[in-house]
Amino acid sequence: MEPSHNPKEMKRLGASEPRMLTARGLARRRMLQQIACLSVGLPLAGGPLAAALDPASQEVRRRRSHEPPPTPASSGLTPADDQFLNDLEHANFLFFWEQGNPETGLVKDRCNVLTNDTSIVASSASTGFGLTAICIGQLRGFISYEDARHRVLSTLSFIWHKLPTHRGFFYHFANINTGERVWDSEVSSVDTAMLLCGIMTCKQYFNDKDIQDLAHAIFDRVDWTWLSEDTSLLSHGWTPEAGFIHSRWDYYSELMMMYLLGMGSTSHPLSAEAWFAWKRLTFEYNGMRYIGSFAPLFVHQYSQAWFDFRKKRDKFADYFQNSITATDVHRRFCVELNSQFSDYSNALWGITASDSEKGYVAWGGPPAMGPIDGTVVPAAAGGSIPFLPAATLRVLHTIHDHYPKAWCRYGFIDAFNPLTDWYDPDVVGIDTGITMLMAENARSGFVWDTFMRNPEAQRGMESAGFKPYES
Repeated sequence: MEPSHNPKEMKRLGASEPRMLTARGLARRRMLQQIACLSVGLPLAGGPLAAALDPASQEVRRRRSHEPPPTPASSGLTPADDQFLNDLEHANFLFFWEQGNPETGLVKDRCNVLTNDTSIVASSASTGFGLTAICIGQLRGFISYEDARHRVLSTLSFIWHKLPTHRGFFYHFANINTGERVWDSEVSSVDTAMLLCGIMTCKQYFNDKDIQDLAHAIFDRVDWTWLSEDTSLLSHGWTPEAGFIHSRWDYYSELMMMYLLGMGSTSHPLSAEAWFAWKRLTFEYNGMRYIGSFAPLFVHQYSQAWFDFRKKRDKFADYFQNSITATDVHRRFCVELNSQFSDYSNALWGITASDSEKGYVAWGGPPAMGPIDGTVVPAAAGGSIPFLPAATLRVLHTIHDHYPKAWCRYGFIDAFNPLTDWYDPDVVGIDTGITMLMAENARSGFVWDTFMRNPEAQRGMESAGFKPYES
């Protein structure tokens, strides 16, 4: 059953722009359905776990000595770029901290920054990004260790004890105050995966027994075998009213994190066959070949926010290098659109699923998806910083320095169109989140290094056949 479009229900939930609030989940689902149809005639478009300290004793030492967490590793960025990303991350952090309910820990799906936003719709994916954002925020000194730990503990306790779940999977959208399902949304497989990634990042970062026990319980409750009972390809989700959604995660996309988490489970593991069941379409653009989909740029970003694919490959690809190529292809594609949209250039490019003047659009390319109208989406460059640091930072500096209405308390707004002078009033949690996480990964590799200490992540990649190599 699709999310409700009842205007009275939307108003009750505090949604000033209901068409945008509901459209993200719908757009993604429809986009992936289109991929399956288009693929029939595909055109080629022009290590070991480190020994852990005892968590209880480490926590006692921190409490007694106020010892801060480890200092992040240095990067190859210039001091100016590093400071810029620090400021960006701080702004992003404020969204997750201020737009999260401190009692439930659930984080709003989006927020209108031009008004006193009273919407109460949270998303499981935004909450997963938010939990990771708290780890980054504490690491960078935006918040104290005790405040961070308390928020995480409250969040995991609410998720374990009160947030509605089915076979361990969570609904896409929930009431931020009660956790109740809203808009008849689906139990979402991929949004659950993003929430789990945030939870497992906290498990490793805080080394706190209470947090670790809750994280283990939440992760082990997820019944991946239910979702794959009659197939190696996982369903997009399930609703009480209609059962399983017919669409399957069967083409390269953000699905990688979901399959790897499932294969890393010890309570209800996915078979390794699942990793080999989904299709990897090859695209070519100006002589550059890469695995991709008829989908926006975010499909190359989300799994790589947590899973570290650097200098590793399975039997098919080096997915980190693949995302470098795909991002550069997208940059070239946008620049070549300059004859149609004069705002696009090497200093201003990037479109991925986002808001627009006419609603939420799953756009990108090549090939062109849209219809493209000259809109710029900061998260396209922001979520790709580790892949093309110089090129993406040039874009982010340009937006920050020359389009002040595209910057707000929480960093970049979701989208804007310089040609029509349209600026989105909203920031969106998953777009703010992917920008923050990838900014920190580009600076220090912190999210990768922390998350990959989870045995579940390591088991998943080993089961998929990943091995280190020199690229």
